[in-house]
Amino acid sequence: MRGRVVIALDFPTAEEAEALLSRLEAEEKPFVKVGMQLFYAAGPRWVERLKERGCDVFLDLKLHDIPNTVAGAVDSVARLGVDLLTLHACGGRAMMEAAREARDRSGASSLRLVAVTQLTSLDQRVLNEELGIPGTVEACVSRYARMARESGMDGAVCSGWEVEGIKAMGGPDFLAVVPGIRPKGEAAQDQKRVMTPQEAAARGADLLVVGRPITRAADPAAAYRAIVRAVQNAGRDRCGLEC
Repeated sequence: MRGRVVIALDFPTAEEAEALLSRLEAEEKPFVKVGMQLFYAAGPRWVERLKERGCDVFLDLKLHDIPNTVAGAVDSVARLGVDLLTLHACGGRAMMEAAREARDRSGASSLRLVAVTQLTSLDQRVLNEELGIPGTVEACVSRYARMARESGMDGAVCSGWEVEGIKAMGGPDFLAVVPGIRPKGEAAQDQKRVMTPQEAAARGADLLVVGRPITRAADPAAAYRAIVRAVQNAGRDRCGLEC
């Protein structure tokens, strides 16, 4: 999964998502993210059909509940054949362990569980003043990511600014999944901790999740290709320095 661009299908209906996919799939089967809005509208059968037609699927449901409930949700999701599923690290160690155990019981060995640390729409003011969590965003992300690693998660969702610390802590096989990707010159919109695809890839991001810079582009396929090239070039540069 290293160095891959994931297209966030943040649409209210399956029809709108299909319209975008029709403009992309002529070249390749993209890796796509299905979030809460689209999943609730389109349903699990539509997600299964994405897998049947050859797309890798990141199901971004951000599960957060008591351990038994989350375990049940993971068991249901495992039947869809998706590749990644998110849950909130702030649900605690017992919740994440229950999710891992449910995944393992299901036999869905290809399903990766990734823990959301702190949303890229949050900054330190929100963290401290509204959520009541002291310290820096980076320290909180690091603490949650370490707990996720110790609980058997396969990776963590973080901003590009925290990738290097997470990879150093978790090792090369612990996935760093990075939303909040904005090509140079693109507006941050409702995101706070953003980074260009080149910068995130150079820092070691495994999966870069990109939504509006692709989905709202005049030519989504061209926008997607440009970001993929930027990530590939950054990866080659990194390898030239470290390999």
